[in-house]
Amino acid sequence: MYASLQSLHRGVALRSGPLLRYPADVAPFCAVAEASADVSDAVAALLAPGESTYMLGVAPASVRGARLEAFPKLAQMVCDVPLVEVDGPRIIPLGEAHRQDVLALTALVYPHYFRPRTMDLGRYFGIYEGGRLAAMIGERLGTDDTREISAVCTHPDFTGRGLARRLMAMLTNDLLARGKQPFLHVSHENTRAKAMYLQLGFRARIDIPFHGLHRD
Repeated sequence: MYASLQSLHRGVALRSGPLLRYPADVAPFCAVAEASADVSDAVAALLAPGESTYMLGVAPASVRGARLEAFPKLAQMVCDVPLVEVDGPRIIPLGEAHRQDVLALTALVYPHYFRPRTMDLGRYFGIYEGGRLAAMIGERLGTDDTREISAVCTHPDFTGRGLARRLMAMLTNDLLARGKQPFLHVSHENTRAKAMYLQLGFRARIDIPFHGLHRD
């Protein structure tokens, strides 16, 4: 997270002292480089009263004026070789004309993490069926040589058709062809998604600490 805010997304990053964050309408994430960082003043400067953000990886050991909440660790998974392509409906790039459809779909699956401008962080792709956004995928965090695959979701009316697998294979292979290491984060409790990623060809790399930072 910190590396992404310092490199790929430094143009949108907000900073106060040792704390970096995305604007609230882009993504609800913040980050520090070291657990010893004192972010008390930074929290007051960057977070609105009552606002909650999330931290992937390093979290400060303590902070005044805010509450740090530990969540179960997330599995970080990576892919090293191209995936088998999956046949299916046409995949299209998603842009401004599709933003409201994207927000409606992600509201069903990622109500806490996807914001009005999250699409500005990377490329997004989708599959439409019958004029409806049936499934989508996108890029979020990253560095010069890595890219996080995110917002992999299928509308409940279109599950079981292999749309997520098709999108995963397309974007993973595209990133590898561009010389980028694809990675993703998934909850251990989301056994269905984790199993799909393993079956496709991703491997577990490491468990990542996951925290909520809530300003008083």
